[in-house]
Amino acid sequence: MFAILLILHVIACLLLITVVLMQSGKGGLGSALGGGDSFFGGRGAAPFLATATTVLAIVFMVTSLSLALVSGRRTKSATAIERSLQQEQQRQQPPAEAPRAPQGQPGQTPAFPTGK
Repeated sequence: MFAILLILHVIACLLLITVVLMQSGKGGLGSALGGGDSFFGGRGAAPFLATATTVLAIVFMVTSLSLALVSGRRTKSATAIERSLQQEQQRQQPPAEAPRAPQGQPGQTPAFPTGK
């Protein structure tokens, strides 16, 4: 499902870019290619390109939202940032106390010289 939405999204994006560049205006791709009259007939390309832009923009927005929803459901495991935060918290925790050697009776000399 994700792959199909992604392919549809990329196609809609490329077509939307093409249609917007083909629209006549202040010197876009449409005017560079001789305008829309020769390719689309006597009425020009304005109604067709305007409709195509609207439809492709809607498709682009719907696929964007769908991809966001699908990817949110796909990612149930922790993200890389969450994993690194968990590792950092584990490093900062003090280690469990090691068992101590039995303490001698008061007044006894230590088994090892302390150097004092």
